[in-house]
Formats: sequence, C-alpha cells, structure tokens
Amino acid sequence: MIAELRAAVMRPDLERLGRFDEHRVRQRLRDSFSPQHTSIILADDAFAGCITLRAAENGQWLEHFYLEPGIQGRGLGSAVLRTLLERADADGVPVRLNVLQGSAARRLYERHGFTVEDQDPIDIYMVRQPDTGIVVT
Repeated sequence: MIAELRAAVMRPDLERLGRFDEHRVRQRLRDSFSPQHTSIILADDAFAGCITLRAAENGQWLEHFYLEPGIQGRGLGSAVLRTLLERADADGVPVRLNVLQGSAARRLYERHGFTVEDQDPIDIYMVRQPDTGIVVT
C-alpha cells in the first residue's frame, strides 16, 4: 500500500526529472523502509499516508512522507509535520530530509523552517534546527 502511494505521489516529479522507473520507485521504498519508525496517517478512519522519522548521526531524518493526492493541500501535511517537529524540538535535535528538485513539497518544508543545506541535480537536502523557544534580542 505504501509503495503504491509512493509511486503515485512521486511520479509527476520523477517523470519531470526523467527519472521515473515503475519498478525502481517501489523498490527504493522497500530497500529503506523502517516500520518501527513509520507512522501511518489516517483521515476519516481511512489510510491517508505515512511518514518516517528515524534517528540519524546528527539529529533525525524525515523520509517517506506521502499523502494521498486527493487530500493534499488541505492542511493535513502541515499538521502532521508540525507534530513531528514539536517532538524533535523537545529532543533538541535538527531534522534533515531531501526533496526532489522542483517538488512542490519544498514550499511546505520551507514554511516549517527547513533551509537548503546542499543540493545536486536531482535532490535538495534540507535541515531544520530545533526551535528552543529562546529569543535573542
């Protein structure tokens, strides 16, 4: 189910980049999927997506954040992301992710404080430092 959602969500961006492969898009998820770090997202008691947040060397790594296309743009992604980031802030650790070049998801991440750390022709690597609530004046 998650592999199929990934294929549907990523297809437009991967096709635009000339990188869509019907088998590989699913296999990459299977190769890196960690169920113990993945949360299933429900909307109206139905599967709506998933998100993975796992420990990494320098903080946490956010990956496999997919929402059913029909519910995107309604604020659910922001609500899920806000909840995860509040937990990361409580732990005082940065969160990193990568997003495909030209993906609309980049705007979502930027609205939540992510900035570009590095990029290549395919991916943009982003980081969000923890919000400690301390204001320096």
